[in-house]
Amino acid sequence: MNETGIRTGVLAVLTAVAPDVVAAEVEPGVRFRDQFDLDSMDFLNFAIGLHQAFAIEIPEADYTQLQTLDGAVAYVKRQRTVP
Repeated sequence: MNETGIRTGVLAVLTAVAPDVVAAEVEPGVRFRDQFDLDSMDFLNFAIGLHQAFAIEIPEADYTQLQTLDGAVAYVKRQRTVP
């Protein structure tokens, strides 16, 4: 899966967790919590959704890398290329 596909998938997970979010309006480098009304449970559901959508393990220690669209895309991309 290329970066565009990963970005689309990450946005799909985000909008499933937070239906008020408009994918086209997400600012890639700004923390989700600064852009939207996401609480800690929403963020946890986002991490779980990424785990399920991309079949990757996401340890809690890595959650800080998922705070922005760019960060989440880069994280998923790295995890999918790790043998």
